[in-house]
Amino acid sequence: MTKTTPGALTLPPARNARRSQAASLTCMVGAHFLNDGAAFYLPGILPAILTALHQPLAMVGVITAAMYLGQGLQPVTGILADQIGGQMFVIGGLTACSVAGALVGWAPNVGLLLILLLMAGLGSTIFHPQALAAVRSLTARRHGAGLAWFLIGGEIGRGVWPLFSSLIVVYLGLRNLWIMAVPTLLTLPFMLRLVPRLPPRGKRTPKIRWREHRKPFVILVAFSALRGLAIFGTVVFIPLLWKLRGGTLISGASIISTLLITGVIGQATGGVMADRSGRRVVLIGSSVAMLVLLPLLAVSQGPWLWIIAAPLGVAMFSTFSPTLLIGQDLFPENRALGSGIALGLSNALGAAGLLPLGWVLHQFGVAAIFGIFEAAVAGMFLTALLFRPQAHPAPH
Repeated sequence: MTKTTPGALTLPPARNARRSQAASLTCMVGAHFLNDGAAFYLPGILPAILTALHQPLAMVGVITAAMYLGQGLQPVTGILADQIGGQMFVIGGLTACSVAGALVGWAPNVGLLLILLLMAGLGSTIFHPQALAAVRSLTARRHGAGLAWFLIGGEIGRGVWPLFSSLIVVYLGLRNLWIMAVPTLLTLPFMLRLVPRLPPRGKRTPKIRWREHRKPFVILVAFSALRGLAIFGTVVFIPLLWKLRGGTLISGASIISTLLITGVIGQATGGVMADRSGRRVVLIGSSVAMLVLLPLLAVSQGPWLWIIAAPLGVAMFSTFSPTLLIGQDLFPENRALGSGIALGLSNALGAAGLLPLGWVLHQFGVAAIFGIFEAAVAGMFLTALLFRPQAHPAPH
């Protein structure tokens, strides 16, 4: 009889275990593609949304922040996901996110639009912590590479969906954004079979040592929040900058798609390099590259926007896998909580920084906006120096 340890996944017989794990990991990558595509496609059509609802540019920060603020609850949903176990946080969160995102085109006013964006963000908040814990459970070794593949799925979703949504809006109209929920609804039966069922935390599981984790927690959140401000702000304001210069909606969305899709390379290389060279090396190197490339993107015109967006996407997204691993290792007694802190809470704090940026744009122009993003990246670099240089570090 095969023995299992508490908290371990129940796997098929040995001869089918590897194939089953590969199928489950592929399913999780696909689920992340659908979730992040539905949750974060708005920048690609934001100029059209502002026009349809007769909203000024000053509302950009508020509308964008609504997409991300709900992610601040990821530590809470992470604790609940670990306590309850199973797979329904993954499936239910994805479904809620997809449906709310598909209804955005039907919002008759900005109030309902904000509610739908908050609902989509909440669905994504429910999805991520349990999904990340499930993916780590599927990788016995090379956790960085395993998480990188999962993150790649979300990266492609965030890259493809803005362009996809802009095509729908231009050729079919805003109300036909409901089409974007169809892939999720069609794949739900497969997900019920392939998404791993995680066991609930046992009563004997060690309690979370909050006091011990306090200082490394602050360092990790500071780095990730600054990263969120820089990335989210760039993704939102580049299409608006292009529109102000006379560009079309589709071409503006394609710049963001270029940045996000090349982020796939960053996700893959960041995870592998974190396993081989250490997480601190990746965080410092990526911050330096962003310091160089981000101001170039802000002043570029024509084809140079796409040329610079490509390596910038690699640099921006190579840090996600290392920071998620650090978060999970900081809270080994509750890995979904660690994932929620490293990703969701930090993203929400970064998104909160977007709230006044519409006003800054109106008062001081685009140069001031990108100056703020450059300052955030400089803060990332300084914070990255506080992480220990070991191959598998935790912050001091």
